[in-house]
Amino acid sequence: MSDVVIRTNMLNKEFVRDAERVVALKDASIEIRRGEFVALMGPSGSGKSTLLHLIAAMDKATSGEIDVLGENLSALSDSAIARWRNAHIGFVFQSFNLIPVLTAHENVELPLKLTGLSKSERQTHANTALKLVGLEDRMGHFPRQLSGGQEQRVAIARAIVTDPDLLLCDEPTGNLDAKSAQEVLTLLAKLNKEFNKTIVMVTHDPHAAQFASKVRHLDKGELLPE
Repeated sequence: MSDVVIRTNMLNKEFVRDAERVVALKDASIEIRRGEFVALMGPSGSGKSTLLHLIAAMDKATSGEIDVLGENLSALSDSAIARWRNAHIGFVFQSFNLIPVLTAHENVELPLKLTGLSKSERQTHANTALKLVGLEDRMGHFPRQLSGGQEQRVAIARAIVTDPDLLLCDEPTGNLDAKSAQEVLTLLAKLNKEFNKTIVMVTHDPHAAQFASKVRHLDKGELLPE
């Protein structure tokens, strides 16, 4: 198997807004290899989150080719995409997206309910993921009882609990103070170096980008040359 896990070729994404055509991504071609930690940088509206959402199959390209983990995403049906995403993608949002009425442990366990694991297996996996992010002492806490940095670490535990092939992070430190951001970035670097997780992270923060092994810049929808 090739060690290229993400390959796009002349990828385009357009939206129609108020009857006007908006080009969010233009002719983007990129290759990302297994085990890389890639930061996508650029100003607001540069197309970096659009590219990340296309890689996660959370959106469909207008034209061009996108191959992720050997799958031609453009050729998959919506139901096949949902199954593929659940099996292979861990996604970390800027706004944490935790469910307020569930404990940290229950939030992390949630993706496993789509698998065939037994309840005890799900609990063991969730325990392991929370220990990995350093929150074994917060398993019974609700999101409102956690700091922003702790909430984001719970969100990362939820993203990795299924042992996904790709970890995709959209501004994971955007809502955090400097200390919490440092903890989250250190954790992502650990997942990359010690567990060989392939990570693609969108950020506008040069400090955050320093944790990546490769940085690619976007501007006005175009991926700039390396």
